[in-house]
Amino acid sequence: MATDVKVPAMGESVTQAILLKWHKKDGDRVAVDEPLVEMETDKANADINAEVAGVIRHVRKEGETVSVGDVIARIDGAGAPVTAPATSVPATTAKAEANELSPAVQRMITENRLDPATIKATGPGGRLTKEDVTNHLEAKKAAPVAARPAPEQVQPMPQEREKPISGKTAAPMGATPSKKPATMDFDGSGVHREPMTKLRKRIAENLIRAQDTAAILTTFNEVDMSAVFDLRAKYKDRFNEVHGIGLGLMSFFVRACVLALKEFPRVNAFIEGDDVVFHNYVHMGIAVSTERGLAVPVMRNAQDMSFARIEAEIKRLATATRDGKLGIDELSGGTFTITNGGVFGSLLSTPIINPPQSGILGMHSIQKRPVAIGDKVEIRPMMYVALSYDHRLVDGRDSVSFLVRLKQLVEDPARLMLEV
Repeated sequence: MATDVKVPAMGESVTQAILLKWHKKDGDRVAVDEPLVEMETDKANADINAEVAGVIRHVRKEGETVSVGDVIARIDGAGAPVTAPATSVPATTAKAEANELSPAVQRMITENRLDPATIKATGPGGRLTKEDVTNHLEAKKAAPVAARPAPEQVQPMPQEREKPISGKTAAPMGATPSKKPATMDFDGSGVHREPMTKLRKRIAENLIRAQDTAAILTTFNEVDMSAVFDLRAKYKDRFNEVHGIGLGLMSFFVRACVLALKEFPRVNAFIEGDDVVFHNYVHMGIAVSTERGLAVPVMRNAQDMSFARIEAEIKRLATATRDGKLGIDELSGGTFTITNGGVFGSLLSTPIINPPQSGILGMHSIQKRPVAIGDKVEIRPMMYVALSYDHRLVDGRDSVSFLVRLKQLVEDPARLMLEV
C-alpha cells in the first residue's frame, strides 16, 4: 500500500513552497523519519521527513512550486522493512531508536552531546520532546559546578575568538564570509536576469510593509565596551571550562535588552488594530545574514535564560541558519529584534523594524576612539548603537531612556547580574 507524501502546513501565512532538492532519488528505499526533500518557503527552508518506511516514487520535480496539501511523492511500504541509517550519535541508542527521535530533538541531543537514554521522556508513546531535552539541560545547569563532569571544549565562534577593537569584526551568527560572486551569463546588452527567490520577495514585502504601516524613527547612543572586554578577558576561559561554550558579545546585549524591555514595555509591545498588546516575555529575534538573504531566528523566552543558555542558543540558531535547517516556528513570534551591521564594518545605520514589532536595536562596529573620561581624554573601544522604533506607540522619552539604560547595563556588566 502506498502512502502519499504531502506538503505540510509550514507556518502562518505560508501557502506555497518550492521543491528545492530531493534528498532521496526516485526508487530509493527510505526509513521512518528520514529526510526526503528540502522545501523553500518565503520564511525558511524546511525538510519533509518520511512517515513510513518503503520505496519512494517522486510525483513532483525539483524547482516546481507546490501548495500546502499537494502530493509530491508516494512511499510504497511493500517489501522488506527499512532501517534508519547510522548516525554519529553515541550508540546508547536503544531508547533513542524506540523513541524515533524527531530531527529537532536529534539536533539538540547531538549539539549538546547528550545520551538520550538519560533523559526522561514525556511525549506520546514515550517519545522524547524538545521540552524534555530543554528541561534536562536546565537541570544540568542548576547542578553544582563541582558535580559536573568537565565538558568537551567547544570551538568558539569567530566573534568570540577575535578582539574587534580595531574595527575588524567577525561574522555574525550564522553569516558566511563574502565569497567571490558566481560567474554570470550576460546577454548582448550586458544584462543578466534571474528570478527572485521566495525568501527575497518576502524580505522586500516586509520592508515595504514596515515603511508603509509604521512611523519609524531612530535614536542613537554610544557604548564604551571596555568593561565587557575586561570581563571577557578575565573569565572567558573559565566560562568555557564550566559551560562548554565561548563567551561572546551578543549575550551581553541580549541580556541588557531583556532588562531594558522590562522597564520600557512599550518597546516590546505590538499595535493590533485599536489595541496595544503588551508581553511579559521577550522572544528575541536576531538578524542573520545568509547567502539566501536575511533570516531572523527567534530566541524564545530570553528573559529566563542565563548567559550560558543564551550563548548555547545563539550557537544552535547560528548552525541551523547556516545549514538552512531552521524550523518555521523558529522564524516567527519575535517581540524585539537585534541586528549587528558592525560585523560588516558599518559604523552607523538606521535599521527597519520587523512588523508587528515596535523596536529593533542596531549594533555597529567597535572602534578605538578618544573620549572624555572625567577631565582626561582616553582611547576606548566604542560602539554606536541605534534604536529604531514605531513612534505611533513608543515616544521619544521611552526610546531614548531605553538606550540610556542599555548603555548603563553594558558599560557596567555587574548591573546585568544584579538587575540594578
